Amino acid sequence: MGTQSLLQRLLALLRDRSVRRGIFTLASGKTSDFYVDARQTTLNAEGAWLVGKLVLERLQDDVAGVGGLSLGADPIACATAAVGFSEGRMVHAFLIRKQPKGHGTGRSVEGLANLPPGSRVAVVEDTTTTGGSLLRAVALAREAGLEVVQCITLVEREEGAVQTVRDAGLALEAITTRSDLEAG
Repeated sequence: MGTQSLLQRLLALLRDRSVRRGIFTLASGKTSDFYVDARQTTLNAEGAWLVGKLVLERLQDDVAGVGGLSLGADPIACATAAVGFSEGRMVHAFLIRKQPKGHGTGRSVEGLANLPPGSRVAVVEDTTTTGGSLLRAVALAREAGLEVVQCITLVEREEGAVQTVRDAGLALEAITTRSDLEAG
C-alpha cells in the first residue's frame, strides 16, 4: 500500500472514529465546534499501524527516538517504534509526563535507557491547535538531554501551531489537517 493509500485510509478512520461536532474546550483553552479525539484512531489496531507507518516514513534518517506528552503522543510513539522494528529500523519510543513522577526516580521523561544524552529525536502530538503543548514537550525533551530535530503532528487544526513552532526555530510537519478532515 502506497503512502497516498495509507493516508486516505487514515483520513477515513479519523473521520469515522475521531472527528466530533459540538462545543468543546480545547487544551489551548479555546472553544471550538470541531474536535478531534485522535486517541479513538491511534488506539485502534489498524489506526495504530497506519499512524506508525506514516510517521516512520517522515522521520529523518538519523532520528533515534520518537515521543511526546502523555497521553496523546504515547500511542503514536509506540506504534512508530513497533512498525520501525518490524521494518528493521530501531526507533525507540519515549514518553513525557505532564507532571514529574512523584516517587521513585521523579523523572519527567521515560524511556531514556534506550536514548543516551544527545540522541536525535522527533516530538509528536496527536492534535495541535496553538502549538503550546508541543513546545512544552520539546522543552522537557531537551531538559532530559535529547536533541529535538523534528516535530510531527497527526492532525494540525490550522489555528497557529505551524507559526508558533516556526517562531521557536523548528518546523511542524502535519500528517493531516483540519482541511483534509473536512474535505471528506
